[in-house]
Amino acid sequence: MAENTVITPKTTTKPKLERPKLYKVMLVNDDYTPRDFVTMVLKAVFRMSEETGHRVMMTAHRMGVAVVVVCTRDIAETKAKEAIDLAKEAGFPLMFTTEPEE
Repeated sequence: MAENTVITPKTTTKPKLERPKLYKVMLVNDDYTPRDFVTMVLKAVFRMSEETGHRVMMTAHRMGVAVVVVCTRDIAETKAKEAIDLAKEAGFPLMFTTEPEE
């Protein structure tokens, strides 16, 4: 007397992982920080080339603000704080902000 046993495989659902929200680091223009210093900060903190740093700095100078980099929130906030702290040490009011990318 054999019993009919039906074995059904368990179905596992993989949770769908969302990509982390991206944030923009924005360079805010001011009338006090020298252009060379801004370029140096962009090179040191954001690993930009001389040419790219100069271009971003000039965009901020002309438009009032420029996007420096787009990355995850933790990295964006860390880089912005590092750049602001570097400027404060040198006595300049250079400002970077972060905002969500839309």
